[in-house]
Amino acid sequence: MHKVEELLFSFKEHLQALGRSAATVELYTDQTRKFLQAVAADDIRQVTKTHIETYIEGLYGHKTDKGAPYTTGTLCVKVRAVKRLFEYLETANIIFINPCEAITEPPKDKTLPRHVLTRKEVQKLLDQPNLGLMTGIRDRAILEVFYSTGLRLRELCALTVFDADLTGGMIRVNKGKGGKDRVVPMGRHAVKALREYITKARPRLTKKNRKERRLFINRYGNPSSGQVVSIMIRTFARQAKIKKQVTAHSLRHTFATALVKNGADIRAVQKMLGHADLATTQQYIRALGLDIKAVHQKTHPREKDKAAKETIKPQIERVKGRYERKSL
Repeated sequence: MHKVEELLFSFKEHLQALGRSAATVELYTDQTRKFLQAVAADDIRQVTKTHIETYIEGLYGHKTDKGAPYTTGTLCVKVRAVKRLFEYLETANIIFINPCEAITEPPKDKTLPRHVLTRKEVQKLLDQPNLGLMTGIRDRAILEVFYSTGLRLRELCALTVFDADLTGGMIRVNKGKGGKDRVVPMGRHAVKALREYITKARPRLTKKNRKERRLFINRYGNPSSGQVVSIMIRTFARQAKIKKQVTAHSLRHTFATALVKNGADIRAVQKMLGHADLATTQQYIRALGLDIKAVHQKTHPREKDKAAKETIKPQIERVKGRYERKSL
């Protein structure tokens, strides 16, 4: 018999050893705890495929506090956590048959990015922070970095002063989604705003906490939290009278959409966003409704060949004449 807390502790250690991010470790541990509580098995070895299917069926019928069903993304995370748990149990020889082996995640909806901002809306948003305040200089830098790099909210809040290369115009993301590191370029406006924040505002904000190494700091000298940054973005969007729902993630969508629309290589965009799967990045092509045939004609070297039209036309007359002579 393996107690629930002992299993969860060993599972958590397993995820950490695999190099999963702290957010992923906590998420999977929390979801597996809920699963184990739901099936209420005294021994994990007694859990069958039927138990798991019944649990998943219950997820489809569950309603959130707002009365809405779980999104497909949420369902996928919950099922994936259970699958990872049983994969670990099989590897650790705690179970010999994996009841989750034939269980698959729900097919993801091919939803297109929503709430993408126009250039005019982005500019209105960027103009909202009061640059006469230290916090205003910080907030403008945060918005510029979001729009220029497409970072996730958690990635931005985890940045340290050592991750910003103002000379080279680069941002280093340490252990992003999936525990992967990457380097993302910054535009000149983001570099300028960040330099002003680091040289003018941050020293004032960290006056009572000089040892703090996080890049973005609140007025008390502590690291800015994702919740506070999210509230700041919503507040500025409301002040700018933007009717769309504006979040850190919508700025990420806006960043990616702008790059693809202006002809950026899709694999370069994939690397900047930190997507493991190229198909995730290709949603921006679908969102823009790009004409793939037109792109082919515009970019393929043979389509751009300026040879005279008569030289690329099939020489039907010559072929026809040859067959006529043979028939005689």
